[in-house]
Amino acid sequence: MPEILKEDPVEDHVQTRPYGSWPSPLDGRQTLSATTRRRSPRTDGDDLYWLEARPEDAGAVTLVRRLAPTQPGLTQPSGGAVEDVSPASHNVRTRYLEYGGGDYAVAGGTVLWVDFGTQRVWLRAPGHEPRALTPDTGGAVRWSCFRIDPARRAVFCLREDQREPSLEPVNSLVRLDLDGDNDDLGVVLVAGKERRRAERGSDEGTAGPDFVLDPVLSPDGTRIAWLTWDHPHMSWHETTLWLGDLDEHGDLHRAHTVAGGSGESLEQPLWLDDATLLVLSDRTGWSNLHRLDVSSPGGGLQAVTTEQLDLGLPRWVPDTSTYALLPGGRVVSGRSREGFRELVVIDPATGATEVLDSATTAVTEIAVLADGTLAVEAARADLPTTVVTVDPRTAATAPVVPEEPSGLEDYAATPEPVSWPGADGETAHGFLYLPRNPQVRAPERDLPPLVVTLHGGPTAAAVPGHSAARTFWTSRGFAVLDVNYGGSTGYGRAYRERLDGRWGEVDVQDAATGARHLAEQGLVDGARLLITGGSAGGFTTLAAATFTDVFAAGASHFGISDLATLATDTHKLESRYCDGLVAPWPEGREVYAARSPIHHVDRLATPLILLQGTDDQVVPRAQAEQLAEVLRTKGLPVALVLFEGEGHGFRALDNQVRALESELSFYAQVLGLDPPEGLDPVPVENLSSARNPNAPHGVSLR
Repeated sequence: MPEILKEDPVEDHVQTRPYGSWPSPLDGRQTLSATTRRRSPRTDGDDLYWLEARPEDAGAVTLVRRLAPTQPGLTQPSGGAVEDVSPASHNVRTRYLEYGGGDYAVAGGTVLWVDFGTQRVWLRAPGHEPRALTPDTGGAVRWSCFRIDPARRAVFCLREDQREPSLEPVNSLVRLDLDGDNDDLGVVLVAGKERRRAERGSDEGTAGPDFVLDPVLSPDGTRIAWLTWDHPHMSWHETTLWLGDLDEHGDLHRAHTVAGGSGESLEQPLWLDDATLLVLSDRTGWSNLHRLDVSSPGGGLQAVTTEQLDLGLPRWVPDTSTYALLPGGRVVSGRSREGFRELVVIDPATGATEVLDSATTAVTEIAVLADGTLAVEAARADLPTTVVTVDPRTAATAPVVPEEPSGLEDYAATPEPVSWPGADGETAHGFLYLPRNPQVRAPERDLPPLVVTLHGGPTAAAVPGHSAARTFWTSRGFAVLDVNYGGSTGYGRAYRERLDGRWGEVDVQDAATGARHLAEQGLVDGARLLITGGSAGGFTTLAAATFTDVFAAGASHFGISDLATLATDTHKLESRYCDGLVAPWPEGREVYAARSPIHHVDRLATPLILLQGTDDQVVPRAQAEQLAEVLRTKGLPVALVLFEGEGHGFRALDNQVRALESELSFYAQVLGLDPPEGLDPVPVENLSSARNPNAPHGVSLR
């Protein structure tokens, strides 16, 4: 368990200020707009590609290439020249399944990407200007997961067709012609199910899968493998692995299932060679690497690794590369351990595994250059998440583009894995970040207030590492607990399934017991426990404020107060998600009502700041206004901050800054902290009734 250190030698310039009132060099605008975001690395020989969102581009994404260096040593920032690949007018992002993923691909110098504005596929061939590969459908047809086949002058990919309003989007595996205009939107190889929107909850519809995922061509181009799954499941519940033959034109023959099905989730098929297919399976309760001999598929999957650690990640989006092949046939993969995701190298013949001790705390996307150098999207303890290269021999790590010092490196708090007994007797997990500011120390016997943060999903995970948003709090003397409540990924299938049928219970209890556990350990002030989250995390925040008596205050960023809105008005991917998390709809409407804070306002007794867009269609402003009126009537501190023109999530930078700084101002006023420097105080009603910060505040899971 981490310790708060207070007896370090103190320089003359170091101030003594109470926790929560420390001056910080990081304001809200710096927090939200300071760095360029780099993600999704892909390789083509020794050329390295990635996606880049720059602060000055207002969220638009550019496809970038770093050419092979003129000097050896790709882990040196002075490697090859960096240039933009996509035109300045393009925003490289697909809306496939709404969340995107698989936005671009590259092979032999040919590059494909999706432009967000029209959702058209664009092609840039060596020596040619970019051109549209698909017609303009006004965004009604979306694309993802491109597999370029130079021999056939084709690309195999996923297509989501939303042209027919009476149907759910239809997801299919198709083939596009690299030399044609593709006015017919491709040749369909695996047709997705056509299901009427009114048929939600039934098995009605045409034959075919509801979803197709991650097609992959064999090295010789004669076979293709892919995954499918169907409602009411999500891809991490159960998937099926398919295999088929391709003729000289790229038409599909003899498609058949080879693995998966009930109770087994498969991820990322990848060809080891023409006769051997690799895939991740959680059939043992943990996501391990398996192999399949396609010449005798009746032998089934053979385990390569058998550890009680997860190699895979839930497939929210297609084309997520959690592992890749090294030259020579070994596998490099991410692996979850205590919430961190380390790099490991696996021998697929023996299962022998070696840990790469790199300067990363969590790796997601992995690609491999021709010389064996890794390119990974990675979090780090003291620097923002970005694309870095890693030498697999030495584990030496370097960013793909030299990073300018921000001056905040000394303020970055270190993620400490913590566990505690959850309310249901199961162990819960998270990461603790203690206050850190080299310019300030706290008085003796002072303890920091705690901000409990909640990831969305809820089948996601807290990412350990540096973030400016977290440093915004820790540099001011707040501790932060990032909770991986039951349902989070990275701790095995059974831990993820703790949330099945219990969303709004397990997550709330794990957050509440985690906060009190840290207080009982003497690490944080038990009278100053705070909780914050947005959307799904906002739901858990509101539920904790309603159904527990643990937190001194909370902040709901467009938090969901009525679960029925998720069951009745959402996109195809998540339209049956709540069936497993809460109960089938509409049969289980009483369960939805029992878990929804909006139906239990009589139990709401926690001061709240409600940050709400006026045009939100998921959480109507009336729900936030109703919660505010309840707190107002009860005489509890409340602040309602409305953002004109914003929907479910704040897009304008000024509004994001205002939301973050309003949350800080609210906490400071409710807890009686010194006013934050340079911030306009947010108006708080009933402030005089705020709890005495020195009064005991015990746990009650009402």
